[in-house]
Amino acid sequence: MAYPIDKKSANNSKKPSSIHGFISPLFLSDPTLYRLSFQLSETYKDLAASSLEQFFPTPVTHLPTGKETGRFLAVYVGMFYLHVGFIELLGEPDSNHRYAGSSNGGRRRPDERVRRTLEKAWPIEERLKMGHAADFFSWIGNCIAEVVQDSLRNESDIDNDGGVVRELVTGISFCFPIMQKSLDEAILMPTGKGFGLESDLNLRQALLDGYECHIRPLTPSSSDNENEDDDEEARHRQRTAKRRKHFSLPKLKIAAMTNDTVATFASLAYSIKSLPNSRVVMGLMVGAGCNSTVPMKLSDLHPSKTEFIRAQDPAAAETLVSTEWTLRRSSMPFLNMKLMTHWDEEVQSRSQRPGFQPLEYMVGGRYVGELVRIIVLEYFTSVLHIEKDVLPWRLLEIDGLTTDFLSLNVASASPSGRDDESLATELTQRLPSTKGWIWNSEKAGILRTVAAAVQARSTALIAAATVGLLSCAGEIHLTNPDKLPDSDSSPNPTDMGTSSSRQDWKNGPEELVVAFCGGVIQNYPHYKENIQRQIDRLLVHGGPQDGGKSIFLREVSDGGIIGVGVLAGTVMGGIEGIVGSSLLGKDDSK
Repeated sequence: MAYPIDKKSANNSKKPSSIHGFISPLFLSDPTLYRLSFQLSETYKDLAASSLEQFFPTPVTHLPTGKETGRFLAVYVGMFYLHVGFIELLGEPDSNHRYAGSSNGGRRRPDERVRRTLEKAWPIEERLKMGHAADFFSWIGNCIAEVVQDSLRNESDIDNDGGVVRELVTGISFCFPIMQKSLDEAILMPTGKGFGLESDLNLRQALLDGYECHIRPLTPSSSDNENEDDDEEARHRQRTAKRRKHFSLPKLKIAAMTNDTVATFASLAYSIKSLPNSRVVMGLMVGAGCNSTVPMKLSDLHPSKTEFIRAQDPAAAETLVSTEWTLRRSSMPFLNMKLMTHWDEEVQSRSQRPGFQPLEYMVGGRYVGELVRIIVLEYFTSVLHIEKDVLPWRLLEIDGLTTDFLSLNVASASPSGRDDESLATELTQRLPSTKGWIWNSEKAGILRTVAAAVQARSTALIAAATVGLLSCAGEIHLTNPDKLPDSDSSPNPTDMGTSSSRQDWKNGPEELVVAFCGGVIQNYPHYKENIQRQIDRLLVHGGPQDGGKSIFLREVSDGGIIGVGVLAGTVMGGIEGIVGSSLLGKDDSK
């Protein structure tokens, strides 16, 4: 039987003496996680069928075949960085194929499917995030133009007639939620990602407007009437003008726009074609924020959400759905089961939009460091009775601890006392106190223990949500925990649904692949491994899956930029006659 977490247990007048007792509200049992997965699955099904605000279908109704080839401009607008580069799709491996631009004598590696070239990244300044949309997209246009100019110096951008290409097929992905009725357009939805952009913004037009000035000749007044304060910008424009004497920048042909989770899904789907009995069933992004995408049948979605898909592709049976699963309605099981502690509520109260996305406050990289700081500060002052004013300022200041700091300096430390001593020495340098207070092995161990507990809970919650989403999509089966005789019981395999059973997988159990990307899940020590372990435990707790199905996490580095290049190639492949494979795995390309 699952037990609820009492958020008041850490607020009792009699404080527990040990740090493990103090942070016990963060610990979740296997039965609790299984119940959470089941409730999330039911919630997701309801939102898909009834909500007009979440579980929006994307225009992606077919996967890449792996045969697409070509070179595409790719842009990824992340939460902290902008990435621009060229993605070259090399298609299926061919032992006799030679590639003119490769560094290994012109021959591609046997496993090489994608090549990235001329890629650059820029940090997104806060003033751009919170400023006017026109300024933000003008800056993006400048960055795109810089990469395009670099490309024009490359002979690969000379067309067959010896002239410069006039149009670049382009794909763009975003870290924030979007609504689409065609793959080449996108409208911004309300977001809590730290951007001040207005919702309902036409992102396609905003991007084209930002780049527009780079395909128009400069007028003399555009560089002659600069103020002294704009000398740097004036010099940049002069350099740009000189370049344009040699190069005429091509227009952008936007073929694909999507969010980074869908792009991650597409990136792995392109490369996994040759692996037997493996099928990409979900995209997962865990970085500063968190989101997921999953293929769903059109019949499982509210009819009004699928009208545009049926109009464009009457034969479509399924589509990729962007869940935005951190939003409040998706997060209700976390709230109903009282899994949010008073520490989480404090983090939430200080967020840009309190209550907007409860799950993200518990797992997102923007918030994990602050959650650890709040817990450690309360333990130091309320249990150890350390005076506040002697503690390091970074423990006292809101957002003084970052998830990056914990990942690089704390999470990698092992539980041994010797490592706690080493950690204490490092913390004394990196988190100093101006009042003479110093870190010792005990205090360093407390910080490490809290960080580990927060990370463990975060990975457990993401595992539960992943299993719940795949159950919602019909990929696996979850049994109502109230129908299990006791916590150790497993459902009878003969009682489990078989609607997702696949007759064409004849060579062994099917591996359901979750494509993942994001700074936290890729770089935080043991994060991916802990999610995988929790997923495995949830599947064991629920009993054998039909056909022996398993869920496997597979990394997709920089899926946000690679995947949108893949989608652009898929669109162009469709135009040229290559038909993508079904989202449910039936290959239509043969």
